[in-house]
Amino acid sequence: MFTLENIKLNKIVVSSTVIATALLISACSTTTRSVDGAVKYEVKDGKYTSYHVNTQKVVGKYNYGRTPTKTEIAAWDKDVMPDGTGLPEYDVKQGKIVLDDEGKPKKAEGSVEWGAELYDEQCAMCHGEFGTGGKGYPPLSASTASTASLKNQLLNPADENPGVEPPVKVIGTYWPYASTLFWYIQDSMPFPHPKSLSNSETYALVAYLLMENGVKIDGVALEDDFVLDKEKFLKIKMPNADGFYPNVDTPENPKKGVENIKAFLSNPKNYGTGTRCMNDCIKGDVPVLRIKNELNDFNPPASTERSWKEVGAKEVSQEQKNYETYCAACHANDAIGAPVVGNKDAWEEVVAQGMDAVYANGLNGINAMPPKGGSDLSDEDFKKVVDFMINSSK
Repeated sequence: MFTLENIKLNKIVVSSTVIATALLISACSTTTRSVDGAVKYEVKDGKYTSYHVNTQKVVGKYNYGRTPTKTEIAAWDKDVMPDGTGLPEYDVKQGKIVLDDEGKPKKAEGSVEWGAELYDEQCAMCHGEFGTGGKGYPPLSASTASTASLKNQLLNPADENPGVEPPVKVIGTYWPYASTLFWYIQDSMPFPHPKSLSNSETYALVAYLLMENGVKIDGVALEDDFVLDKEKFLKIKMPNADGFYPNVDTPENPKKGVENIKAFLSNPKNYGTGTRCMNDCIKGDVPVLRIKNELNDFNPPASTERSWKEVGAKEVSQEQKNYETYCAACHANDAIGAPVVGNKDAWEEVVAQGMDAVYANGLNGINAMPPKGGSDLSDEDFKKVVDFMINSSK
């Protein structure tokens, strides 16, 4: 730790020449240079040049924690490799295998139907219904897309026929391995409370997302009753499994592209050579490429129609729908720190500030909460959601 010595101005004026001379002599005789070329001076009389240095010795040793136990390592070791290494066969809790009612290891497995239920509860609020994308979060599926869209390029507006359709990069068109889907979900999702899903729940979610992406397993299309487990998982072949190998006239074996790509790129005729240009590079009229699709929208828009109703189901208000869409991720989870809907004491403390302050905090954002909870609701609609949460917590 350094402390700059307090030297009075008159002493600096009087002794500036002496100090400069002393430093010059010191730099020439006792200095060295660090790896980046900077001058290094010796610590002398408890000072480094004009700075005081703490010369006290450290007593004892630094404590970097302890070695984790095997159980602790197993609880965090969730990586799953493309060859199936790390793929769980049984349900595990806190690093230990879960036993069924008969005392046998409980097999990890999940159906497409169960995965759909889990997705609606845990994922749809961010990634949209059926994985078609939410506000600010990426889409996970696109029913009409294929790997062919990956060849789409948004070309220069000056081109004669510029491209306007971007590549569609979702699970079924872009991801080369399903193993990434499994461990990423289990390790990082759901966003408000990661690492909360069991192995069986993760299998179910993977099965559902593969179904929404039209991925077949062993040539079989996935239906609601399809159950995914370790054995079936190892048979998954993603449509873009070979898409990350350069295809350089080697369609019969894409991996050869890695070997001959250097030879291909060594010949400029294969990809053209550029000409330097600093101004007036485009001759004639410059065509204007209009943005047809906004980046924050899904085209065509995902249908939100719900024409069917459960028998005897209660009518859900628009305020509740907006709460479940925009607010439940934080206000339905104790781990986030936001007042949970239904917690009377927590909301009484919030309301005690006065409703004007409550509305203002919600509209403008407070602490980790963004303005309006990150929604695009109008001020009046957002206030109705606040009223719903308060009334539901009385």
